[in-house]
Amino acid sequence: MFPQINQELDLRGLHDPIPVLKTHHAIDRLNEGDVLLVITTDRGALMDLNAYCSQTGNILLQSIEEAGEFTFLIRKHKRLN
Repeated sequence: MFPQINQELDLRGLHDPIPVLKTHHAIDRLNEGDVLLVITTDRGALMDLNAYCSQTGNILLQSIEEAGEFTFLIRKHKRLN
């Protein structure tokens, strides 16, 4: 089942570290449980967004590479302090 997307972030053409920084700012504005769709052409985002989710407690629901574009679904999770 495909989750409801609360916000879409089009980061095509931007390069490291901008996709992770913009993703971080977008996630901060979402409510717990909301889902962010991120689209980028930066191959480095594969590792960067995976690491970002691991470090922040957000959940990487899906990552897809297709035709030179990378699409990520990230669910905002309550940060453990």
